[in-house]
Amino acid sequence: MSSDIILNATIMGVGMHLGAWRHRSQSPSDYLNLDYYREVAQLAEAGRLHALFLADTLAVSEENYERPNLGAMDPTAVLGALAAVTSRLGLVATASTTFNEPFNLARRIASLDHLSRGRAAWNIVTTFIPDVAANFGKDPLLPHAERYAKAEEFVDTVIALWESWEEGALVGDKASGLFADRNRVHAVNHDGRFFSVRGPSTLPRSPQGRPILYQAGSSEEGRALAARVADVIFTVQNTLSSAIAFRKDIRERAVREGRSPDSIKVLPGLVPVIGGTERESQQRKAELDELAGEAELRKLASRVGIPVRELALDKPLPFDRIKANDKFNASRGFQAAAMQLGASEGLTVREILYRNGGGHPQVVGTPEQVADFIESWHRAGAADGFNLMIDELPSGLRTFVEEVVPLLQQRGTFQRDYRANTLRENLGLGNPDDTVRSQERRSANYA
Repeated sequence: MSSDIILNATIMGVGMHLGAWRHRSQSPSDYLNLDYYREVAQLAEAGRLHALFLADTLAVSEENYERPNLGAMDPTAVLGALAAVTSRLGLVATASTTFNEPFNLARRIASLDHLSRGRAAWNIVTTFIPDVAANFGKDPLLPHAERYAKAEEFVDTVIALWESWEEGALVGDKASGLFADRNRVHAVNHDGRFFSVRGPSTLPRSPQGRPILYQAGSSEEGRALAARVADVIFTVQNTLSSAIAFRKDIRERAVREGRSPDSIKVLPGLVPVIGGTERESQQRKAELDELAGEAELRKLASRVGIPVRELALDKPLPFDRIKANDKFNASRGFQAAAMQLGASEGLTVREILYRNGGGHPQVVGTPEQVADFIESWHRAGAADGFNLMIDELPSGLRTFVEEVVPLLQQRGTFQRDYRANTLRENLGLGNPDDTVRSQERRSANYA
């Protein structure tokens, strides 16, 4: 594996932990404040983290008015503002293929990429929260397989739009009066099952070839989509063995798609709860848990697809009941990760809640212990890095940047400075035009 660990900071409201908004000293409404986002972004850049990752939320039901929504603000609007106060930090915007249109989303992400001089990424998601559907019409949420069929077509159309201007099509020759070479700009002329888009894009080619594609999804359909088009996968893996198997599977799938296995980076989520000593970290965790009440339990119930009343804190998960729910239409990745963690170690629901921070592995410990965990997974081939789901912002990120990052740098496993200006280069990824699929897609879609 490469010696360079990839680390992103994820903004989820004012912190991933459900009790963060009560524990922090600052205003609960900071998630609406640009100064808050600026502080977090500049902390991440000072720590030489690769990117800032913003979630997206299209309904209030998942948080149920109990805390700031994890992605209430439009990610592209926030990241557009942050492009002006950062210079190297990648900017990752989550957006749903289920409730967007390819042309508008391609334009928004491309705009962010130009404004940031090549630091933008799109995190592809297929919305799994049923209540979102009612905000976009009368039709119910599409079944899982249909959501991914729509996502496949959506992503291909977006890429075709991003590639509709050839490199160098914007000439800008004042002497001759030639602004753009129209022979190097191509209509997309896509007419598919879900979308019809003529194109071309209104914007020329991205500073980094095209924006980076993140993909969040670990089901069979999610893996297939990721292996074909994604540059980075944000995944839910709660055990070392499952993470190793997932990364190996993705890399093998990439090869079958005609790609280099190193052209796709696998980043599990990780929730670090850090203290100067083990006791201090455990106290921070206990304080957050107390302030969250039963919110973590309710979230776990929704992730596995059964009522809260069927989860007994000091008993294992009711695996038979979970498997019998054939109407489950939410995230299969979150469900599988929680079940595998509980089954592989015989954990009670209470123990799963301690280890499973909002669905992701949680490390409660000292900076050294957090650094050890990150390095051990990276060394074992389980991850190319992590999406850091910071427990409370900005304090948790500040501790990570000031105390964990220097340890990783001293050990020679994390960058001391950015290698380049674009996110693609900083992630160690090549030109997207070098991929077989990109060439096939261009010839199939361009008129």
